[in-house]
Amino acid sequence: MKHLAALLFLTLSILFFAQAAQVARAALRLPENHPATSDTVTHPCEADPVYHTLDFWVGSWDVYDNHNRSKGGTDVVEKILQGCAIIENWHELSADGADGKSLFYYQRATKSWKQVWVTAVGPIKEKKLIEEFKHGGVRFQGEIPHPDGKSHLDRTTLTPIDRDRVHQVIEISRDSGRTWEVTFDAEYRRQK
Repeated sequence: MKHLAALLFLTLSILFFAQAAQVARAALRLPENHPATSDTVTHPCEADPVYHTLDFWVGSWDVYDNHNRSKGGTDVVEKILQGCAIIENWHELSADGADGKSLFYYQRATKSWKQVWVTAVGPIKEKKLIEEFKHGGVRFQGEIPHPDGKSHLDRTTLTPIDRDRVHQVIEISRDSGRTWEVTFDAEYRRQK
């Protein structure tokens, strides 16, 4: 299982870096075979407002369950690759929980943010940004396949409360989005 997880992470990393190179070439209007170097490539992602969509969530967080007010974990959300992507490093505090990582990246061709979530215990989740809220905040949603061929919808909503707090809700739907069940409801508090 460790080898499968490592192989999956390596594969996702290769795909991500290929995508990042394509983004850099497109932003700078460079031909496919251009030998771009650090002298010719500035930081195109930092200059583009779309890459600041998740800035409110970047930081080191203590995460509290909104139902019982207990601290459920920590999360470090950081920009990588000169702001072209975001990586989330979740650490679960409960003994039966699992650490996880998300990679968030912007797909220029489709003009949409994507998320890939991976843990050692599964399932792997792939979602895309489906909504941006007027006062900040975002919603990602994806279809999660099951081994029996069925699937369910999974969505994550991140809403900034203020500079030092973010509300996260994860919901699932087993009936194609007609009804939703909350599976995770937490408040992120920025570590001091």
